[in-house]
Amino acid sequence: QVQLVESGGALVQAGGSLRLSCAVSGRTGPYDYAVGWFRQTLGKEREFVAVLAWNDRYYVDFVKGRFTLSRDVVKNTVYLQMNSLKPEETAVYYCAATPLLNNSDNYVRASSYDYWGQGTQVTVSS
Repeated sequence: QVQLVESGGALVQAGGSLRLSCAVSGRTGPYDYAVGWFRQTLGKEREFVAVLAWNDRYYVDFVKGRFTLSRDVVKNTVYLQMNSLKPEETAVYYCAATPLLNNSDNYVRASSYDYWGQGTQVTVSS
């Protein structure tokens, strides 16, 4: 079993920054699983944001250049640094874990992930 706990969500003004954390625990090391980030607003499906798989990083186009993934191996924690936030990025942000996939295209699918955190609310005010 793998457990994930997100933190770092907050209210921030447009153009501001936040760093989300995803602490991973259970019978897994920091490189055993890919850790992805998704976001969801009311009435919409979860939307892929980014994933850290081994040392590869993939970002959805609309966050490239603004969001950055990093990892603390000792803490087994993955971070999502979010800069230049926009009001439309207000959502609940979730991290999720899956064993490394042969086809990296599948990391964008929520159904590819076996474990999910509880989510953390990010609100960007205009």
